[in-house]
Amino acid sequence: MRILFDTNVILDGLLARQPFAADAAKLMAMAERKVIDGLLCATTITTLYYILAKATNDALARARITSLLKLFDSAAVNRSVLQSALHLPFKDYEDAVLHEAAQLAGAEAIVTRNGQDFRQATLRIYPPGELLAVLSVSDE
Repeated sequence: MRILFDTNVILDGLLARQPFAADAAKLMAMAERKVIDGLLCATTITTLYYILAKATNDALARARITSLLKLFDSAAVNRSVLQSALHLPFKDYEDAVLHEAAQLAGAEAIVTRNGQDFRQATLRIYPPGELLAVLSVSDE
C-alpha cells in the first residue's frame, strides 16, 4: 500500500509527542521495512526541517531529514499540483497541495491525525491507529 504521511504523523514520531508517538513510530517502521510504500510531500520535508532545526539544531535537523529521505519517497510539488490544489474545496491550501501531490505520486491513502482537514479528499484518509489496524489485518 502506497501511503502519504502528513507532517503531523512524522513530527509525532520524531519528537516523541505523546500520546501519538507509538503509532507514528510503528508506521514509520513499517515504511522502513517496506511493509508499506511511504511517501512524504516535498513541502512536508521543508516544513520538517524548519521545525526540527528550531526544536534542536541545524546539524540534527539535517541528519533527521537525511534519514527520512532514505525511508520515504518524495511526492513532488509542481505547477500542476499547485494549480489543481487551488480548485479543491479544502479550507487549507497546504492540505490541498498535500492531497494533490499524493494523487500525482500514486498514493492510495493519506495518514493524518487531522482527518477533518481532509473531508473533501478523494483519497482514503486514515488516522494512524486505524491504518495500523488495517495493515495488521491485511498482513495476516
